[in-house]
Amino acid sequence: MAKYTRGEFLGFSAALAGALTLGRQPGAQPSASAQTPQPPQTTSGGEPDLIVVNGNVLTSETAQPRAEAFAVKNGRFVAVGSNADVRNLATRRTQVIDAERMTVTPGFIDAHSHPSGVQELYGVNTNLRTVREIQAAIKRKADNTAPETWVVGFMFDDTKLDRPLTRKDLDEATTEHPVSVAHRGGHTNFYNSKAFELAGITNQTPDPPDGRFFRENGELNGRVAENARNAFNRVGKRETFTPEQQRDRARKGMAHMSRLFNAAGLTSVHNAGTSQDAILAYEDCRRNGELTHRAYMMIRSQPAFNGLKAANIYTGFGDEWIRVGGVKFVADGSASERTMRMSTPYVGTNDYGILTMTQDQLYEAIDDAHSHNFQVGVHANGDVTIDMVLKAYERALQKWPDPNRRHRIEHCTLVNPDLIRRIKANGVIPTPFWTYVYYHGEKWSEYGDEKVKWMFAHRSFLDAGIRVPGASDYTPGPFEPMMAIQSMVTRTDYKGRVWGANQKVTVDEALTIATINGAYASSEENLKGSMTAGKLADFVFLEKDPHVVPPNEIMNIKINRTVVGGKTVYPVERT
Repeated sequence: MAKYTRGEFLGFSAALAGALTLGRQPGAQPSASAQTPQPPQTTSGGEPDLIVVNGNVLTSETAQPRAEAFAVKNGRFVAVGSNADVRNLATRRTQVIDAERMTVTPGFIDAHSHPSGVQELYGVNTNLRTVREIQAAIKRKADNTAPETWVVGFMFDDTKLDRPLTRKDLDEATTEHPVSVAHRGGHTNFYNSKAFELAGITNQTPDPPDGRFFRENGELNGRVAENARNAFNRVGKRETFTPEQQRDRARKGMAHMSRLFNAAGLTSVHNAGTSQDAILAYEDCRRNGELTHRAYMMIRSQPAFNGLKAANIYTGFGDEWIRVGGVKFVADGSASERTMRMSTPYVGTNDYGILTMTQDQLYEAIDDAHSHNFQVGVHANGDVTIDMVLKAYERALQKWPDPNRRHRIEHCTLVNPDLIRRIKANGVIPTPFWTYVYYHGEKWSEYGDEKVKWMFAHRSFLDAGIRVPGASDYTPGPFEPMMAIQSMVTRTDYKGRVWGANQKVTVDEALTIATINGAYASSEENLKGSMTAGKLADFVFLEKDPHVVPPNEIMNIKINRTVVGGKTVYPVERT
């Protein structure tokens, strides 16, 4: 019987290498069911590949929330319980690890993210803290780019800058190239004068009903929100790639995101904006042995959606690595960029935010997706928009009853008691931001204290019996689950300010949000999300127990090891 101490374990990736390899198992057929996957059968017969004993195991399983040990065979848990019970399963060939009271949790699940990795690898990173640094980054790219060709920055954050970025600042970087600096929130961009010129946008151009050209003293200041940005999509030259180059960049980007997710303890991620290219990137990564997180693909691309409908493929099709999820629509603006549509205005303004879909458009889109057996996820931040989405869900469920469809409201930021009641009554899943309180604290003063009491309302959702998951919305929010747990537990931002203390949750509740509730949001709670016999062996070793460190230090807990399907994916041993 091979035995390893905690110290040996931390430096020995092979000890956790399960029999499951990445990719579809021979002869496996994808299921087209839109219903909850059936519980996997508990493995019987044969010795485990791996046993972990003497652990502080936090299972996220209601019937057995704590354990000391567990066993893994063929990438699944076959036993979770006491040291004595689990040790009895071992043979001479079983790898046994003494965790020495290290904390183990199920793998973390991010229920709303936008992983691509292409910009992270190849783009102009404008996640900088001064206007001068942004100008320098844009100029460096422009100096190596043909005139009239777009220069695009990403990950910009307006409230973390030394002063507001303007059109004229970008003009100083280049006047020969159209420039777009995209806010990390994904709903506003900042453009230079060349971009406005090519798009034919002047100070007199009216705002479209679903967007805005921001102005100061009657002049365009460079900021453009929501669908008003469509005017820039048709002008200027774009950097071009062959189909082979584009496919290779997409694969490398997704592989990069897999590595980043694993290092943070994430084992499953819901992609809330999946296109045809992203679907192919997942498959290419899997084929190349580089897909090390499980993907739930929420389809936003209309061609991809149409293709799936034509092939009679709908929510639930796929396997334990790559699965078709819901259809994604966007109905209003952003919380972090202060464009979401609300019933009351932003502090000190007459600005109520922006709608990007009408009620009739929501009815049509949701009826179409629901009637074709898709789960639906609609981006709706403000209370006005959430009400509109619920009306559309209520109508669709009345026309085509399905009590377990689990339609979703992505972000579902600003709620009230009546909205929560309707969410519960219709079996809807809200996916509020889980790192926003901590990371974006400087923005919440623009909403006011009363609104913030009903924003990112994890406490209120739990109290109503709603199985709320956690969601980063990366890139808009950081995806690290330990930051998320601290943010939800403390409701305190990075400067120590408390926002909506009434929405605090306990550590155990935060872990539930981060694990089994994430699985529930994709109808996979019988497959993963907790540590119990028969489920996928996705788990994480933490340096410390989040229950015992000071709450404001939870985000500093290191991820010692991430395991997906019995296979160590972080740290990666170099050969």
